[in-house]
Amino acid sequence: MSTVIEVQHLRKTYGDTVAVEDVSLTVQKGEIFGIVGPNGAGKTTTIESIVGLRKPDGGAISVLGMNPQSAPKALGNRIGTQLQEAALPDRLKVWEVLDLYASFYERTVPWEPLLTQWGLAEKRSAPFGKLSGGQKQRLFISLALLNDPEIVFLDELTTGLDPQARRATWDLVRAICDQGKTVVLITHYMDEIEALADRVAIIDHGRVLALDTPANLVASLNAEMQVRFTAPQAFDADILTTVAGVTAVTRQNQHITIQGHGSLLAHVAAALAGHNIAPADLRVQQANLEDVFLALTGRHIRA
Repeated sequence: MSTVIEVQHLRKTYGDTVAVEDVSLTVQKGEIFGIVGPNGAGKTTTIESIVGLRKPDGGAISVLGMNPQSAPKALGNRIGTQLQEAALPDRLKVWEVLDLYASFYERTVPWEPLLTQWGLAEKRSAPFGKLSGGQKQRLFISLALLNDPEIVFLDELTTGLDPQARRATWDLVRAICDQGKTVVLITHYMDEIEALADRVAIIDHGRVLALDTPANLVASLNAEMQVRFTAPQAFDADILTTVAGVTAVTRQNQHITIQGHGSLLAHVAAALAGHNIAPADLRVQQANLEDVFLALTGRHIRA
């Protein structure tokens, strides 16, 4: 795989405010690369610097072999962006938006098929202000793909969408990658990154705290798994303390939680069966990317 984005020691300040302290990362061709972090962590400033909308105060950026500041037009014709604060005049119709944006590029794909591909054909003549949140997001994706870009940047793509619209949007992101494009996805939703990203950078206070695959980041915690179920009040949960792999057993009313490692679920299920107990809600909970995120960035509420 070839490197399409390389960022080395990026720094960006606004007066006395340090938005990005020191960010270094690389993005490989064809991958979905995720960037996550708390509000104000420097995610959007990092992306705006990478695409050339912000001039860094320090560091070096290369995108498709180009410096975003010295070759903005050439780079703009090869990347597509959907930024967090994107907005359009409410009265512009969908087809007018696409037709207008097509005039901005040296080369574009026909925009009519994009309407069908992204479920907007029936909204062709609808004004932007009348679109739903999901429809607006699909329109912004269409605009980001209008110039057939090699890299697509999607910033907080699913913020404000209902669960159904979020999952549908995830499918659209996968479809973009399936077209051979590289996707850079900026979000604060951990489940989104786990579902979509090949690799992820966790950023806080303007620095990269960790960068790896979601699975490797979760594995780095060495966290114990939990098995949970409900049991009759008369059930003695202490019998599970001697089960292989169990390190702790806690009970709150009828809710039992067992912590441990190894084949914990299988061992617990066998022990319960030996006492003629078969809970309908027996389930296992393992560490996830959110646990990694909280371990690195803390649990306190940010302003």
